Amino acid sequence: MPPLVHRFDPPERFIAGTVGEPGQRTFFLQARSGMRVTSVALEKQQVEILGERVDELLDELLSSGGIASLIPAITPTDLVDNGPLDQPIVEEFRAGTITLSWDADDERVVVEVFPVIEVEVPIEAAEDDLVDLPIDEPEPDELFIVRLTPVLARVFATRAASVVQAGRPSCQFCGGPIDPAGHLCPRANGFRRTRS
Repeated sequence: MPPLVHRFDPPERFIAGTVGEPGQRTFFLQARSGMRVTSVALEKQQVEILGERVDELLDELLSSGGIASLIPAITPTDLVDNGPLDQPIVEEFRAGTITLSWDADDERVVVEVFPVIEVEVPIEAAEDDLVDLPIDEPEPDELFIVRLTPVLARVFATRAASVVQAGRPSCQFCGGPIDPAGHLCPRANGFRRTRS
């Protein structure tokens, strides 16, 4: 059976957003076209890396010339998207592998999100045997494909960076997140550090 493909080419809106309080947030990628909204859950690190890679891709294309007139160097201020996720938020699946590419024919940034796929490994397999163990990855049941204009891609990258930074502040000593009640900092020999 072919996978269910959630395709947006291009969407009216494509953003990263969260639900919940810092430290308890669930991250989503969300695309909207008209009344159709698709939301995919993912990890904070996936949002951070995807946003950075989109920015890097656009910067590389900008510096290579040719299509530089289509790519904004920064997000236009009138297009900055700080709005909440569209409702209702229905998680289609949890993101596993995410690919990023440039389609030169249509001048689109292409983001493909595949769901997490669990692969069974024989219990009796030793750790050394796992390296050479052939793994039959099943076809995904669903796929999320978003084809973005360079402007929408830049807007997404800016929003992704701001969403990631809006979480808990980092400890200046160990870099770990600080909860509102503080945290046990390994660099403070077990003493609790709090936000100042």
